[in-house]
Amino acid sequence: MVGKKKKIGIRRCIISALLASLCLPQSAAVLADAPQQPKTETAIKRQMEDLGRGMVAVKTDNGVFVSWRLLGTESETVVFNLYRDGKKVNKSPIATSTNFLDHEGTSESRYYVRAIVDGKEQPPSEKATVWGQNFHDVPLEKPENGVTPTGQAYSYSANDASTGDLDGDGEYELVVKWDPSNAQDNSRSGYTGEVYIDAYELDGTLKWRISLGKNIRAGAHYTQFMVYDLDGDGRAEVAMKTADGTRDGKGSVIGDETADYRNSGGYILEGPEYLTIFDGKSGKELITTNYDPPRGKVTDWGDGYGNRVDRFLAGIAYLDGKQPSLIMARGYYTRSVLVAYNWRDGELKKVWTFDSNSPENKGYAGQGNHNLSVADVDEDGKDEIIYGAMAVDHDGKGMYTTGLGHGDAMHLSDLDPSRPGLEVFQVHEDKNAAYGMEFRDADSGETLWGIKLGIDVGRGMAADIDPRYPGAEVWAADPPGNRGNIYGLYTNKGEKISDQVPLSPNFGIWWDGDLQRELLDHKWNSATETGVGTIDKWNYKNSNTENLLTANGTFSNNHTKGTPSLQADLLGDWREEVVWRTEDSSALRIYTTTDPTEHRIHTLMHDPVYRLGIAWQNVAYNQPPHTSFFLGSGMETPEQPNIYPAKQGKSEVIR
Repeated sequence: MVGKKKKIGIRRCIISALLASLCLPQSAAVLADAPQQPKTETAIKRQMEDLGRGMVAVKTDNGVFVSWRLLGTESETVVFNLYRDGKKVNKSPIATSTNFLDHEGTSESRYYVRAIVDGKEQPPSEKATVWGQNFHDVPLEKPENGVTPTGQAYSYSANDASTGDLDGDGEYELVVKWDPSNAQDNSRSGYTGEVYIDAYELDGTLKWRISLGKNIRAGAHYTQFMVYDLDGDGRAEVAMKTADGTRDGKGSVIGDETADYRNSGGYILEGPEYLTIFDGKSGKELITTNYDPPRGKVTDWGDGYGNRVDRFLAGIAYLDGKQPSLIMARGYYTRSVLVAYNWRDGELKKVWTFDSNSPENKGYAGQGNHNLSVADVDEDGKDEIIYGAMAVDHDGKGMYTTGLGHGDAMHLSDLDPSRPGLEVFQVHEDKNAAYGMEFRDADSGETLWGIKLGIDVGRGMAADIDPRYPGAEVWAADPPGNRGNIYGLYTNKGEKISDQVPLSPNFGIWWDGDLQRELLDHKWNSATETGVGTIDKWNYKNSNTENLLTANGTFSNNHTKGTPSLQADLLGDWREEVVWRTEDSSALRIYTTTDPTEHRIHTLMHDPVYRLGIAWQNVAYNQPPHTSFFLGSGMETPEQPNIYPAKQGKSEVIR
């Protein structure tokens, strides 16, 4: 049923152990009857990155396209002057966009901007040299090939990446995971090669390499690496699960270097597990503690051979509304456990633990996804963790559970701007679930509409791709290379638009000059099992896709999922960049748009929901980031982000 959001109190299934067994799925969600928490009187300012302009300049047929950031700390009254080789190129201040096509620019030109505040020019930004094409290669240092104990040779390719300001210079660096060719899904046995995590400047300078060692298995579900400024000192840390034999960026070994806990199937089901915070600038181990949630008995997680026990998720959330906390999680098919940590002043402290095995949380078992999302869905200024078909409040208590079960894909944003608050679109794996695809209120868990499909729905996507309908459209499909099922294209009200859908149900990207989102995917070759990165636009009149970019010379990641190494608003204005690995993994290739736009929006990296989406993008089955506001055709002007910048060496919190 479609309807306005109902405020129905704190969504917590807080009941006694005797009544916990009654906490079963309803047509909407399992809800508590406790009184509603009051909204915050004054919005809490969040501490976020102190970014530079992210200047980027690209040679085009018509001159040089130049683009830069409007920072989240800047008001709409800020305008700009653009300088080429020290000479101002605009006749009047640039007020309606943060990009400019300089017809007289050349490949040798250098550009900077100066903001104008209250009529006064501010200091110049960093300078940008001109790219010769719409991409830039970040050279990589590929690890050497290896051999498993059973004699199997393996090589390496660059896999998922993340980003953060690792050294406090106001610009982003890239952190990339190297996967061996024998990386395995948890459901499959087999030895894997060692996993490496590298950090690079955008010029290809290798800052550090972390070797995770033989006691961390390689695969999408094992190493969720969080890159974020956790303590507010202006420099990002890197957090991940480690083990005996992990070697930090300085060469120091964590635990017992000689230990080998791999069993004959290649699984690692015994031995200590650690959580380590690394310094982002040097890769040095800052602190190591026992990993929580712990393994315990392997069979407690749903099987005995090592599949479900080692399904990990992670994220970053502003649990107090001011500074970020680290979320580490384990399990989702049956038992789900989430643990929150604070890294402050050189100390790592546990904030809370949520466990679906606790009697009051029984209805939350089996509701997790292969991914998660983070947002302030109840508008109290503090973040909640949307963990698939369930949600955990900022204080670690259960918020709601829909009972619809595990799923592979989920999207959270203001998908329906006609309603207050945020919405979730999710697909589900359980053939017996009430809905195979469902659209719900992110705050209450109330099902707004859903489609009963009776099948494991593998992929689902939400994006504004059709301006004839307000808000985002949603669709589900299993693309070529999988089963090929198509489940229809719908409005956010549940109205079916077409049986035809974009066969790109993986990622979306804001790329060209309009406000609609384009389709980020790949051109899949089933013979070689490789995909070449693509960006397409949905032709809503003809119900087909039109290619905007084919990134020849690149490969996508994660098989038919076709995900990039990273998608983020890394450079320039609010449009997004996409990063794919080159075919031989000798570089990460950053593509940027050269389409002018008259739409002016603050950098998406200063929107908290989007920025946290970049942090969790590498987690398990990668999902695209979304904004806290509706970004699409007919959108309203979003509010200025309520943030303040972290300064290098300072971690003061605005109270």
